[in-house]
Amino acid sequence: MNRLQFLRGQYSAEPVLRPPWSLPEDRFVDQCERCDRCIHACPGGIIRRGAAGFPEMDFSSSGCDFCGDCVDACPDGALQRNSAEQAPWLASIEINSLCFAQRGIVCRSCGEVCESRALSFSYQVGGTTRIDISAQRCTGCGECVSICPARAMAVKPVQSDSRQEAQS
Repeated sequence: MNRLQFLRGQYSAEPVLRPPWSLPEDRFVDQCERCDRCIHACPGGIIRRGAAGFPEMDFSSSGCDFCGDCVDACPDGALQRNSAEQAPWLASIEINSLCFAQRGIVCRSCGEVCESRALSFSYQVGGTTRIDISAQRCTGCGECVSICPARAMAVKPVQSDSRQEAQS
């Protein structure tokens, strides 16, 4: 929880996913000037103005291709790419109970669009399908979110400040 969430009484607010190569949340909120340049620079239009005007990711229409245009447009250093090998963020895919495949309905839309092949399917007793997510392969691009007909997929930031600080 950051100061803004505390002051607004949002004690159970879910963390949001900031644009690629964002500083850790507390530093990001302090440094971001909310100029919207990253929003306007995003060719996919998936960065939107969120709470208190801070940018956040919205995968409802497409995923991120990690082009880096948002980083290049950021004048205040809230988005920083230190090397070509640096991961854009620490995020994981979450699948909720609305997933068609897990309810016995044939659907593999998410697996078909996953370029990194992070999603695999295995049949379970009773006719359901289990979706396995490879944390090592998943980039958190969000393509699976926009394609899911059940809206069962979400990209969530990983809650590990020590891992995030190690990347900055």
